Amino acid sequence: MLSRVADRIYWMSRQMERAENMARILGVTSTMVLFGTKETREQNLLAPLTITDSGERYFSQKKPATLRGLVDFLALDPENPSSIYSCLRLARENAHAVRWQITSEMWETLNATWIEMKRVRRADLVGAAATDFFDWVKERSHLFRGVTYGTIVRGEAFNFSRLGTFLERADNTARILDVKYHVRLPSVEDVGGALDHYQWTALLRSVSSFETYRALYRDQIYPIKVAQLLILERRMPRSLAACFEQVTQAMERLQGQHDRAARRLAGEIFVRLTHADIEEIFQGGLHEYLTECIADMHELGGRIQKAYLGTA
Repeated sequence: MLSRVADRIYWMSRQMERAENMARILGVTSTMVLFGTKETREQNLLAPLTITDSGERYFSQKKPATLRGLVDFLALDPENPSSIYSCLRLARENAHAVRWQITSEMWETLNATWIEMKRVRRADLVGAAATDFFDWVKERSHLFRGVTYGTIVRGEAFNFSRLGTFLERADNTARILDVKYHVRLPSVEDVGGALDHYQWTALLRSVSSFETYRALYRDQIYPIKVAQLLILERRMPRSLAACFEQVTQAMERLQGQHDRAARRLAGEIFVRLTHADIEEIFQGGLHEYLTECIADMHELGGRIQKAYLGTA
């Protein structure tokens, strides 16, 4: 497969996953702002900007941190490359460029999603309508991923799609967990209280893992068990370990001529996740561990670009 074709398929899938992740973040943020306290309002509003590393771009527009401004910027702003609008547009453009490499169902799903997205107006995303929009984005992402898995031939296009999807998902899970534990760590008197419990519950819901937590641990919500679930639990589809299991499998199937450095780093990350102990991670510092994971994923993304996609 030509590197420019692989690049389009890889980023098509990353952008759809990113749009879904953004919808999840905004959905939980909207709920926490509406039902949170005055003291937590600013923290809740700043969290999505911290997770997406887009605070500098947002505040360069001289806008205050408000829920409406946040939704405008992270959902609908065509100038923000990580907004839901931009992700869906770019995913559709990438799919259009490689239509002969993907199935007609994949193309039709992305094209229909983009047509519907263009009809969304700022005035529509207020109150319950905003929640409906975020749910719609998640449903379209689920549909695209299901159609892809159910229709595309198990070849290079499939592998690059999986690679993009799960690398993006792992990065998002690490950032969400890091922001809750480090950036938005409650005061000492709040730890273990109703506010702390509510925030951890919201985090679990943001990655569709609240029911999974209850099923696996059958216990009240403890930070160390949340971290165990989202980092090391391979049965949890959005955990770092589960994502990197998929990433390494996709790279093993690709077997490029110049991908040794990329495959080695992916394997090292997966081995660390497979053999890690959550208590040792907490003793060494969860924030430090997640920061290292995010840096390694960024480095892996660069190596993948260089090895397979023709860019550094």
